[in-house]
Amino acid sequence: MSTFNLENYLEENRVWHRFVHKSETVHTADAAKAAGVDLFRLTKNLVSETDQGEYVLLIVPGDRKVDLKAAAKALNVGWVRLVPFERAEAISGYPPGATPSFGHKTRMRTVVDEALLKYETIYCGGGSRDKILEFKPDAIMKLNNAVVASISKAT
Repeated sequence: MSTFNLENYLEENRVWHRFVHKSETVHTADAAKAAGVDLFRLTKNLVSETDQGEYVLLIVPGDRKVDLKAAAKALNVGWVRLVPFERAEAISGYPPGATPSFGHKTRMRTVVDEALLKYETIYCGGGSRDKILEFKPDAIMKLNNAVVASISKAT
């Protein structure tokens, strides 16, 4: 799915959003700095897989680290592990550093860290490495039917 299709997807689903253009980045901390947004409001969207071979998306604040054991518990599976960058792109349809919180090539069960729900708006990858996407956190539940859990820890 291209950025153009991501925008269409959001409009078709009546999701309030705004793209923020920035210099090209890959890492969350660099993206937050380039866009002038708070790191704790910019999500890491981590394509992962379970012990059952299912692909899942884990969404955590940019200033925190994912807790894979907590994610496995939230998903009711034995374990969860991150997939390598190359596989993540093939699964989601987006390059690392550009992965949005929804609108992926492969439909994935999603777990969103509860800390992100306290903000009026948050940010995620905007489909390409030169933009991020601002949206309201309830869109994750609406579009992904996400599970909410505490799946992050301080870095």
